[in-house]
Amino acid sequence: MQAQTTTEALHYLVRKPKIKATHPPVLFLLHGVGSNEKDLFSFADNLPDEYLIISARGSLTLGAGRYGWFNVEFKDGKPNMNFEEQETSRKLLIDFIGQMQQKFGFDAKQVYLCGFSQGGIMSYSIALTKPELIKGIAVMSGRLLPEIKPFAAPDDKLKRLDIFISHGTADAVLTVDWARAAKTYLEEHGLKPQYHEYAGAGHQINQAMFTDLLAWLKR
Repeated sequence: MQAQTTTEALHYLVRKPKIKATHPPVLFLLHGVGSNEKDLFSFADNLPDEYLIISARGSLTLGAGRYGWFNVEFKDGKPNMNFEEQETSRKLLIDFIGQMQQKFGFDAKQVYLCGFSQGGIMSYSIALTKPELIKGIAVMSGRLLPEIKPFAAPDDKLKRLDIFISHGTADAVLTVDWARAAKTYLEEHGLKPQYHEYAGAGHQINQAMFTDLLAWLKR
């Protein structure tokens, strides 16, 4: 089942749980820059039946049907982002999660984020700064912003997070070094991310990545 609305903080699409529950777990889908809420929602029907699925549209309009969470430029092969826009989107998403909880009544202790590329960046930023709101995140072809690290919660609060990381070794947009650096940082702070690299894969979600994501969500 699909629903659209513009009455809340963000435009979104919904797939209600296929298994009825009073307070289901929820999975928020966060797309990459230049895409929209329909992108990751295209595989919503293949996600675990027990989850409420909410796919959010980025708050920044980049063009017709193209949205993002913040502006980014690539100079010298490195991404240069607008941190203020990222902060605005981070706070907006935190508010949005609260709005959705009030509307749909999902289990507030079973909130998961799944983000691709820039959506993965936002997943890290929300989970590391507000771990009390998030049970787990899946970051696919993303990176952990160095700028967000000073604002991360204390280690004793972070350790409850479940984290899934997937990244292609041939990713030319955000290289696999970003994923490796995130894994190292998380482990240094007491977390144990489930980490996957995919030989020869680019900036994408392929079948192997999706299969591993499903296994993580169903564990």
